[in-house]
Amino acid sequence: MLDPNKLKADILDDMRVELSDEFDRNFERKGFFSNAWKSRAHDYPRGSLLMVSGAMRRSTQGQVVGDGVRFTSSLPYTALHNEGGKVKVTAKMKRFFWYKYKTTKLEMWKYFALMKEGKVLTIPKRQFIGDGPDTQRIIREVIEDNLDKFNIQLTEFLRK
Repeated sequence: MLDPNKLKADILDDMRVELSDEFDRNFERKGFFSNAWKSRAHDYPRGSLLMVSGAMRRSTQGQVVGDGVRFTSSLPYTALHNEGGKVKVTAKMKRFFWYKYKTTKLEMWKYFALMKEGKVLTIPKRQFIGDGPDTQRIIREVIEDNLDKFNIQLTEFLRK
């Protein structure tokens, strides 16, 4: 029997899968679809800022919630990188920067470690998750594909 609730569930689950794949590919693209991320101010030998450890990429998950799909991360700094914003340098941050400098000998960490507490750093937006024209296109394609399958099932059902 044809079940419109199953159609809805299939659409939402397919949206979760497709968008999860595309948002994951944004890390490889180093941008939000075709919008490239701003370059780093300091060179870092391990590549893109959001790919240094891969933790943020691995922490991002999509879930079907009610009538939509929601993407979350267990890491507190994910939203700051995805949306951009400002952050004040704290004593804890300075200790971390000194640790990184001592273990890597990279001058950029020394530069950060020498900053005064309270200095405001501007983190540029490096979006990898969210709404936009490409996201809307993917959603439309998922809905159309599922409706096409449903129409085929409906046609077969009516022919019986």
